[in-house]
Amino acid sequence: MSEPKIVDTATLTVGDKTVELPILEGTEGPRVIDVRKLYAETDMFTYDPSYTSTASCDSELTYIDGDVGILRHGGYSIEDLTENSSFLEVCYLLLHKELPNQAELTEFETTITNHTMIHEQLRNLYSGFRRDAHPMALLIGVVGAMSAFYHDSTDINDPQQRLIASHRLIAKMPTIAAWAYKYTVGQPFVYPNNDMSYAENFLHMTFSVPAEEYKPSPAIVRAMDKIFILHADHEQNASTSTVRLAGSSGANPFACIASGIATLWGPAHGGANQAVLEMLAQIGDKKNIPEFLERAKDKDDPFRLMGFGHRVYKNYDPRAGVLKASADEVLEEVGAANDPLLDLAMELERIALEDEYFVERKLFPNVDFYSGIIFKAIGFPTSMFTVLFALARTVGWIAQWKEMIEDPGQRIGRPRQLFTGPTERPYPPIGNR
Repeated sequence: MSEPKIVDTATLTVGDKTVELPILEGTEGPRVIDVRKLYAETDMFTYDPSYTSTASCDSELTYIDGDVGILRHGGYSIEDLTENSSFLEVCYLLLHKELPNQAELTEFETTITNHTMIHEQLRNLYSGFRRDAHPMALLIGVVGAMSAFYHDSTDINDPQQRLIASHRLIAKMPTIAAWAYKYTVGQPFVYPNNDMSYAENFLHMTFSVPAEEYKPSPAIVRAMDKIFILHADHEQNASTSTVRLAGSSGANPFACIASGIATLWGPAHGGANQAVLEMLAQIGDKKNIPEFLERAKDKDDPFRLMGFGHRVYKNYDPRAGVLKASADEVLEEVGAANDPLLDLAMELERIALEDEYFVERKLFPNVDFYSGIIFKAIGFPTSMFTVLFALARTVGWIAQWKEMIEDPGQRIGRPRQLFTGPTERPYPPIGNR
């Protein structure tokens, strides 16, 4: 990794002391003030709850400019990647920071395909969960347990073991996720099929049963592959930061990815597309859309229009435009008119995009709106939505973890605090309290 360059200095005056802080510049994006020596020189820390104004690392993987709607991996726009690449090609890009040539891609696809089976004893782990357990609970447990079965890829100081662990996680996550679904619905597990593509194999393991053949349509396979690409990495979000922080302690990669899955499970992070379906169910009927749009405009009304606007993308979500075409294709395939909820979603999209209030505020449908609709159309229950997000994001987590481990300047993470509790006080005997 190349070091960010010093382009200027910032002067900070605290009382009678003045310190010079380096200003660093990356290849794109805002400059940053390097405050690493601030405490040593001033006996003070910076205060930034939730780290929203703090760069916790430098990275070459993903670049986002939310003001203008840009998302790039390794310099390639998300639009170009979804139009021209497969998910496994994007996985290679994130792991190696360059697109593969044909020979490299073929070898990588073969490697991933040959790692899709999971250790047979892990099958027994599923039966330890209740049948009504959330699939994310199973995902966290099984991924964390991988460190007990794959001892030959837990040495984080060995580059080859790091790469093998990366391949295993990318390859086995579809199997683990599909089996989590199968377990919760009481169906037999379906083993991977090495003759299928990554997305098709996942759909096959999820929806096929021994009694009859399941063959997903090309439109649905394409949509799943695009969804995986669109969710592969998204810079230093909550789950990625968790993976990096866990990894900074020297924890094995399987434990680190399990920590990322746990963070993603939070409804504020990975539950947005599920919230879209819940909102549509709340609206209930197309005739109720005007009423709920008015409620969304009322600041005193708790109702919010889920799946519109984005915390990072202040203009538009570049992933949404890509996924809208896939959503249209899938809905045409399955027949949205036959599903009142999907029909309602399309009508809500149409009316909201014509409403001056939402257009002026750039509250356009985001990736969660369209992915939720696609998942519903394919047949996934809402409990699986976050699992699908985790499946796709695994490559981003492992690439970020790998980049951090390979950074010679990496140290264990240790955020500071502004203490606001009581100062030292005498300990009272229990009878005097």
